[in-house]
Amino acid sequence: MNPSILILLRHGQSQWNASNQFTGWFDCDLTPKGEAEARAGGVALAKAGLLPDVVHTSVQTRAIRTVELALAEMNRSGVPVKRHWRLNERHYGDLTGLDKAETRERYGEDQLYAWRRGYRTPPPPISDDNPWNPNTDPRYAHIPPELLPKSECLADVVERLMPYWHEEIVPDLRSGQVVLVAAHGNSLRALAKHLDRIDDDSIAELNIPTGMPLAYELGSDMMPLEAKATLARSLDPAAAAEAAAAVAKQAG
Repeated sequence: MNPSILILLRHGQSQWNASNQFTGWFDCDLTPKGEAEARAGGVALAKAGLLPDVVHTSVQTRAIRTVELALAEMNRSGVPVKRHWRLNERHYGDLTGLDKAETRERYGEDQLYAWRRGYRTPPPPISDDNPWNPNTDPRYAHIPPELLPKSECLADVVERLMPYWHEEIVPDLRSGQVVLVAAHGNSLRALAKHLDRIDDDSIAELNIPTGMPLAYELGSDMMPLEAKATLARSLDPAAAAEAAAAVAKQAG
């Protein structure tokens, strides 16, 4: 039996990536650099012969546009694209919209690290008067109130993502399709935590760069055939490591 092929792709640089703001569920678009990163991701996949048969993405613009741009470079714009909120970025609560470096100065390095990287430390819940509150977005009107987050730690993202992994993505993999999951830094970290069996403490050190595809070969148990760090599966490991280091420095 041939291995199942899974590709992970974080969206290209967004407008709030560029301005160093906590984004979460706020819906912002790609920058021109982000658009170029998305296209480059598609070119890299085409050169590697990794052409997706089906795509899963979030309902957020930056991920959706990344998919569209990458697929166009692969001449695969016609493949099915499934969108779901369970693949959304982590909800940053009342940090949404704040500058990361300024937040570090206000609350201190330890508190900021706990919010950004602590596996079970959610930020303060989103307030109704937060000008960037995403929870009133019509695309979330169908989500039951008890499931609509007001803030999330990474453990929360794992909990809401894994049902979608098992119920929607795994069946596509088992059917023999090459599956591309185009999502966000934290939703992809949550999936990588499961696939690479990363413990709760070590996951803090995993940074996934924008626009650089990561490829997995999965066995019949839907786990990687080889045990090695996620970034080692990048099509360009050296460039991915450099970009991941830049992600780690975003809080200044």
